[in-house]
Amino acid sequence: MDTLETIFLMQKDLAGMMDLSRYPKSAEGRISALSTAIIHEAVELQRLTNWKWWKKPGQFDEAAAREELIDIWHFVVQASLELGMTPADILDEYRKKNRVNRDRQESGY
Repeated sequence: MDTLETIFLMQKDLAGMMDLSRYPKSAEGRISALSTAIIHEAVELQRLTNWKWWKKPGQFDEAAAREELIDIWHFVVQASLELGMTPADILDEYRKKNRVNRDRQESGY
């Protein structure tokens, strides 16, 4: 089993332990909720950086940044599961989009 498959199995197991009584019932609602969670976790990650040019910079906490990034991964993997995607699907979609992005860079996008 590869690394991404392990992550997907761990996420399925975690989701099976959760109280889902407040989790949206529709697929669209679940994707919306997960998207919101991803955005909020990304903001938490951003807050660890010195993005405020008007403020004296502080020490970057890489350990906290890693933790926030993993929080994002949890929600991204759950959204992938909600969309019925497998690790193989992720790789396939990534390859397609990577090709689009490479083509854009080569054409001066």
